[in-house]
Amino acid sequence: MSGNEFRFFLSCDINLPVKFRVDRLEGTLPSIKSPNSVNDRSGISSTTEERRPELYVECALYIDGAPFGLPMRTRLESMGPMYCWNEPITLSTKYRDLTAHSQLALTVWDVSCGKDERLVGGTTILLFNSKMQLKTGKQKLRLWPGKEADGSLPTSTPGKVPKNERGELERLEKLINKYEREQIQRVDWLDRLTFKALEKIKEQENFRNGNSYLYLVVDFGRLEHRVVFQDSGANFLLPAPITSTNELVIVWDPEVGKINPSEHKQLKLARSLTRGIIDRDLKPSNAERKSIQRILKYPPTRTLSGDEKQLLWKFRFSLMSEKRALTKFLRSVEWSDVQEAKQALELMGRWEMIDVCDALELLSPVFESEEVRAYAVCILERADDDELQCYLLQLVQALRFERSDKSRLSQFLVQRSSHNIELASFLRWYVSVEFHDPVHAKRFYSTHEILEESMMKLTPGVDGEDGYKLWQSLVRQTELTAQLCSIMRDVGNVRGNTQKKIEKLRQLLSGLLSELTYFEEPIRSPLAPNILITGIVPSESSIFKSALHPLRLTFRTASGGTCKMIFKKGDDIRQDQLVVQMVSLMDRLLKLENLDLHLTPYNVLATGQDEGLLEFIPSRSLAQILSEHRSIISYLQKFHPDEHGPFGITATCLETFIKSCAGYSVITYILGIGDSQYYTRFKSYCCEAYNILRKSSNLILNLFHLMAGSNIPDIASDPEKGILKLQEKFRLDLDDEACVHFFQDLINESVSALFPQMVETIHRWAQYWR
Repeated sequence: MSGNEFRFFLSCDINLPVKFRVDRLEGTLPSIKSPNSVNDRSGISSTTEERRPELYVECALYIDGAPFGLPMRTRLESMGPMYCWNEPITLSTKYRDLTAHSQLALTVWDVSCGKDERLVGGTTILLFNSKMQLKTGKQKLRLWPGKEADGSLPTSTPGKVPKNERGELERLEKLINKYEREQIQRVDWLDRLTFKALEKIKEQENFRNGNSYLYLVVDFGRLEHRVVFQDSGANFLLPAPITSTNELVIVWDPEVGKINPSEHKQLKLARSLTRGIIDRDLKPSNAERKSIQRILKYPPTRTLSGDEKQLLWKFRFSLMSEKRALTKFLRSVEWSDVQEAKQALELMGRWEMIDVCDALELLSPVFESEEVRAYAVCILERADDDELQCYLLQLVQALRFERSDKSRLSQFLVQRSSHNIELASFLRWYVSVEFHDPVHAKRFYSTHEILEESMMKLTPGVDGEDGYKLWQSLVRQTELTAQLCSIMRDVGNVRGNTQKKIEKLRQLLSGLLSELTYFEEPIRSPLAPNILITGIVPSESSIFKSALHPLRLTFRTASGGTCKMIFKKGDDIRQDQLVVQMVSLMDRLLKLENLDLHLTPYNVLATGQDEGLLEFIPSRSLAQILSEHRSIISYLQKFHPDEHGPFGITATCLETFIKSCAGYSVITYILGIGDSQYYTRFKSYCCEAYNILRKSSNLILNLFHLMAGSNIPDIASDPEKGILKLQEKFRLDLDDEACVHFFQDLINESVSALFPQMVETIHRWAQYWR
């Protein structure tokens, strides 16, 4: 059980008004018909017409069975069949005024009848549960038809379904509520499948039961910690009653998770004495040196203990020549102590210059000091544009952790991008995608504005393009994606098979949207900004046969050639973008060590929360190859024959295949995407690549740490757990030799069962959108 589960607020200490949200009404309202008299020649004839109910909810608080305060009303809602108010309600009563038997009485009224209001039904709910904890999250309450909500004790209109009537739907609703309160672990891919199945079960149950009940859904939200009921002035020293049952009793300990004051005081005294002595010549003993070296090998995700922090602080002067030690030293600083922070910053300025990968760690949310973050930016200035582009996605995410909108990091990114159109294009897209973030949208807008202002001031370059033209070439990228979204909507509305949709696409490109076949001005390709595209070729554009109907578009280029892209709408592309970025980075790291494994990752760019562009690479799946040629060897023999080569295949082709398989094997293992004389060579490449990437484990872990604040589902669900799982894959507890044995064992165990699946996964990367 984690420390968070023991933290709580007392209701008597909360001086805030009671708040909740009236969400929606579920179920089918009985049809209401009103007379409509019409005069004709023969007299009076009467007809009836069906009325649409206009509903509002009256909310009243009852304390110990008596009304308390004035009732509140929601707005009128007439957009059936599901009436959705989604309206926050704030009562005049505060949480501290509640008693253990406080309950909310909710009555639904219909005003469509004219002057007379019709009572639809009512329901009540206690605010505290049987464990005396304030209820949180969404509550689905049964509505009692024709009854006004009864606030007396006991109530005659309980919202809770009686035990003898509870079925599968009620059990599932309870589990959903737990999930929304984060009491059930989230597994994104499994959750999506589960919720689809839940919707089908609901439909079946409603059909079976005839949807006979109405339910009102209210959302009590949640505070930072649980709220436990306590009368003001209660005595905590009174002994709790002893029960004779075996029920588990939760003990509320307010000190759990807090700093031990004795240890904290001892640490402060030790640091104070050390700071007073300032023994610059103090050297660690052999045992202390070994402990320090062990600490320096910790991954950036490891939290330092109090003793480890003290050890680093004690020998801070002797560590200044060890560049790896700076990030660990800065983690040991008590930043709330002004004098200690001041000395730490002075030492940081004189420390051996750190590498770029360590600078990325200093931009994580762990480091809040503006001086430390500015120092990290100074180190990043040493990186060339190619290296900077490898980290650009994470550096944009790191803007969330800055203390101001116009931070040193923001200014640095804009300054470098202003002189490199490729960086400028990607920076603009990475920032634009985050405009939807309700917390940090202003910060990303600010960076976008600074970039625009900076580029507009640029003077014409060698090619004659001034800043205004360069910026407009990027703005037209957004206009293009907006038009592609419009095309997808029009094509999606076409009834019939995929061929009819393809015909509609080509008809639009040749007719109403013919301006897309020849652009007025060239547009920089969003996937490769150095390439200018001049229009779409309608006859070579198509649609994939899938639920989302992605567009496969062929663009003309200014150089006279063509390039092919896929535009998807309805999927979150950001996760694929991150994976491909990591593959590209690892490919670069391997090549720096003179190991080219012939990896060819395709380009991916998210242009919105649920849309993006992907480079189209013509390919065939492994399943297709095996069905037609029965084996990969037969396929390679047919298309790359060599009578004198191994297995009748050209040596170059076989070497490329072995290397690429080895590269993707290691990368898919590390990222967790997929779970032979020539076989020995394959294993050799695998182990060599694995040890090379292990050397850069801090860089890769730091980049993922910077993504912790992003809204990418698989990362946002539990970023700490995801980073720790990634860390485990590097086996940092082993040396290089032990790692060779570890990875060889891993290959031997999995090759017979998982290798075909892994290769299939690799091929699906290039065409998963089919």
